[in-house]
Amino acid sequence: MTMTYGLLAIGLILLVAGGDTLVRGATTAARSLGVSPLLIGLTLVGMGTSAPELVTSLTAVLAGSPGIAMGNVVGSNTANVLLILGLAALISPIAVDRNAFRRDGWVLIASTALCVIAVIAGTIDYRWGLAMLAGLAVYLLWAWMGERRHRDREARKYEHLTEDAPDVRGGVWSGLGLAVIGILLTVGGARLLVDNAIVVARDIGVSDTIIGLTVVAVGTSLPELVTSAVAAFRRHSDVALGNIIGSNIYNVLGILGITALVAPIRVPPEIIRLDIWVMVAATALVVLFVRTGMRIVRLEGLALLLAYAVYLGWLARDLLPFG
Repeated sequence: MTMTYGLLAIGLILLVAGGDTLVRGATTAARSLGVSPLLIGLTLVGMGTSAPELVTSLTAVLAGSPGIAMGNVVGSNTANVLLILGLAALISPIAVDRNAFRRDGWVLIASTALCVIAVIAGTIDYRWGLAMLAGLAVYLLWAWMGERRHRDREARKYEHLTEDAPDVRGGVWSGLGLAVIGILLTVGGARLLVDNAIVVARDIGVSDTIIGLTVVAVGTSLPELVTSAVAAFRRHSDVALGNIIGSNIYNVLGILGITALVAPIRVPPEIIRLDIWVMVAATALVVLFVRTGMRIVRLEGLALLLAYAVYLGWLARDLLPFG
């Protein structure tokens, strides 16, 4: 089993390295082609940081482990809000752009509601996948048109986002080459992660859903953690919040949508009983914090982190001999 845990760790490392390399390459190529910071922020950075979740969920569902695929999405969204946003708020209080949150906040609520309905249905098939991807396309178009209309006020957020995104020296071809390497690393890491997570789950006698909600979800959320932490340290707190909201929207509408198109996802019963509602509560909590003061202060960030600790403690009961 030592080898299995080692391969699991290597898979996580490859996932993080692959996601980072993909963002570096795609951002470099886009900048070389003269793509605006607005479009880079809306698409490349958001999709790039979600690449580990996408490849992991696809790999899991094709391997016959819907618990890891579903736990990855639900667990990542929960970790994004409670862990990553909480940590970012502790580093630097998060000011909120009222106009941007009015749009993105409603899309976050709508995508979360759609996810709940799909989960309760029991099986997320291609019809759900098409609806989710259509919703993502509408959101991106809406965001693009809205930011262009109010560019002076809003575009600065995306300029910060592309500043915080890692970059390399080089042109279009070096950027595309890095992006391909990033994809290969991400795919290889996902394969190692999923295969060995299944082995670990069987060895310790828990469902693969628990592993998906914890080890896999936190591991695939590391790119968002890095991006949000860097933004918070640079006092670009609006970017940290936008990164988390955008990632959660991508996770449901994009990752779950694409995965459902590839193969139907049978939702594990434990997700329906508890974990989807924890995700809903986390989303409601951040919306409440924002709406009450248009900022998330350090005390609220601490509350988010404590809530995540309680949730992990509850899940850990199944990982302990006396659980």
